[in-house]
Amino acid sequence: MSKFVVKAGNVYIGNGADITIQSMLNTRADDLVGSVEQAKRLESAGCQIIRAAVPDMNSVRLIPALKEAVSIPVVADIHFDYKLALECVAAGVDKIRINPGNIGDEDRVKQVALACKAKNIPIRIGVNSGSLEKEILKKYGHPTAQALCDSALYHASLLEKYDFNDIVLSMKSSDVATMVKAYEIANESCDYPLHLGVTEAGTTRMGIIKSSAGIGSLLLHGIGDTIRISLTADPVEEVYAAKDLLKAIGVRKEGITFVSCPTCGRTKIDLIGLANEAQQRLKDCNKNIKVAIMGCVVNGPGEAKEADIGIAGGDNEGLVFKKGEILYKVDESKLIDALIDEIEKM
Repeated sequence: MSKFVVKAGNVYIGNGADITIQSMLNTRADDLVGSVEQAKRLESAGCQIIRAAVPDMNSVRLIPALKEAVSIPVVADIHFDYKLALECVAAGVDKIRINPGNIGDEDRVKQVALACKAKNIPIRIGVNSGSLEKEILKKYGHPTAQALCDSALYHASLLEKYDFNDIVLSMKSSDVATMVKAYEIANESCDYPLHLGVTEAGTTRMGIIKSSAGIGSLLLHGIGDTIRISLTADPVEEVYAAKDLLKAIGVRKEGITFVSCPTCGRTKIDLIGLANEAQQRLKDCNKNIKVAIMGCVVNGPGEAKEADIGIAGGDNEGLVFKKGEILYKVDESKLIDALIDEIEKM
């Protein structure tokens, strides 16, 4: 984790602060009603920082609309036009995402740095494989991990000239191995907080796999301060996936951890359907418990005895058990209701 810490709105990033979950609106920037509605859904799902594209001056009005609608920090995603950054700062944004080298001469960079510094607004420098400078690409031949890190540190140096250090870095690649190496290099090269992500990760299935491999491996080695799982999907799915990832690697304790067996020839209930139903109905439960959904008594109370509560299938019926001890039998059609009733008592 970074040695520096920045504050975006009411959220701290870096230097031992909790790993925060981010997502980005995919509604049109000029659709204020739709954007606000989506932002509220993201906050309800557990998103802790929301980013919104601000492609033109008309879109700046989205910032105060979001600030009024949600209580989590709002980040303005800006490319090329420094005036958009200045207007978003004036509109009360909590954080800016920009590449200083892409907004023009040093005077423009200075104006953005000083405006953000005056209001204690951090800047995330977001580098990815498609945004590298020609000189860096010429030096390395293609978007290598070192090239990504060099680019991020170059952009940071433009802000450092004006004594601006409230910086978060990201070096995203669609190639997982490149992404991991880039963050490893950055972690050794600077003390800035790191925003982890695999860019253009894909649709839900492959996107979650690639993001979990890249983000998860870095977090397990103590690298990274805030994350986004980028999916070609409803951004609410990004938030749930990020929460599940943090629970899976033991970083976050809030919420249910599920264990379920892969089924076999002994299974006589619709375990797959039951497991999916349980996960869906309990997705917003914040109790720090382990729930087991097991296919039969062979792998039920015994194998899942470490679970706080669970069910195990029988012949069109099942057992409800707690800490490995059987509580009672119930018909298959009532298994999930019984499980939820027991969880509500805990």
